[in-house]
Amino acid sequence: MLRTPRKGAGGRSPGPSGGGRVAVPPRRRPRPRPVGGRSRARTPRTRRGAASGAGAAAAMIFFFSRNHPEGKVLETVGVFEVPKQQGKYETGQLFLHSIFGYRGIVLFPWQARLYDRDVVSSVTEKGENAAGHGSKEVKGKTHTYYQVLIDARDCPHISQRSQTEAVTFLANHDDSRALYAIPGLDYVSHEDILPYTSTDQVPIQHELFERFLMYDQAKVPPFVARDTLCAWQEKNHPWLELSDVHRETTENIRVTVIPFYMGMREAQNSHVYWWRYCIRLENLNNEVVQLRERHWRIFSLSGTLETVRGRGVVGREPVLSKEQPAFQYSSHVSLQASSGHMWGTFRFERPDGSHFDVRIPPFSLESNKDEKTPPSGLHW
Repeated sequence: MLRTPRKGAGGRSPGPSGGGRVAVPPRRRPRPRPVGGRSRARTPRTRRGAASGAGAAAAMIFFFSRNHPEGKVLETVGVFEVPKQQGKYETGQLFLHSIFGYRGIVLFPWQARLYDRDVVSSVTEKGENAAGHGSKEVKGKTHTYYQVLIDARDCPHISQRSQTEAVTFLANHDDSRALYAIPGLDYVSHEDILPYTSTDQVPIQHELFERFLMYDQAKVPPFVARDTLCAWQEKNHPWLELSDVHRETTENIRVTVIPFYMGMREAQNSHVYWWRYCIRLENLNNEVVQLRERHWRIFSLSGTLETVRGRGVVGREPVLSKEQPAFQYSSHVSLQASSGHMWGTFRFERPDGSHFDVRIPPFSLESNKDEKTPPSGLHW
């Protein structure tokens, strides 16, 4: 019996707890954070082992176990594989997130259109969907993203840098503002995956792992989809589908936005359309900066233009540094029209007190033609 998705303010709910700390390869390694207010943990490690792949040395992955009777000890997680430059990862692929450092497993891939404003074309190709920002014309490029499960043991260690509940949906009752969250799901870009193998038949701790996947030593990777995963994907496809990704860099701060249409609800004799959007902020420089303000402009097809200003995002003012270069969060917006646009800026502060604005790439809010029904397949 799968757990009922939790209700929380703004679609958020408390993350799971426990577990250890993940060791990632030397490249882009995040520095360990204090656990539960205690002293800083020792640096995670990798160890070179037998040759693997095309003559490359294998890196052993370790993490600190906090449940060992003798206290914190390093335990083996698995062995790194060579990341794929071509093709895509299959269902059941184990990985470490190269930015946030959590352990995860691939459920299934999405093919998205990436609108990257750092790569500008002078003329948009005929037949491509264009999204303009000022005089820029941007054409979409196909890019692979993945729906993944996050290891519950790692959620406490990434909660200050990334929400672990990126998937929310509307409730199936009269309260048109009620949002529910599915814990421990994320959307991961192909280049963020550091693949590894493990001999553990249950390498990921997540309440959906054994419901969605089963071990088959004859397969590569050795975790294959159960019928329940296929049914869940099919029934909840509209709420999960990732189709467009928008990206832009200002002053070495890259902003990535992924919008999702959630559905329509009737409220006070009018139709209200809901979207969620996931945003990642990445510091591509060594300078420490802190997000202080957000400034949104929201245009609705009904002809209204709304301006929203406020401190930070989701109640926080994250610091982006070399050790912790990224922050990721989700939020929601509703319109009384079937489509619209959003754009804006984030204001950052430097250590010397000066400020600068970072552009949020404009993105469209489009509703699907077919009316959506609430998510199903969440209970067995």
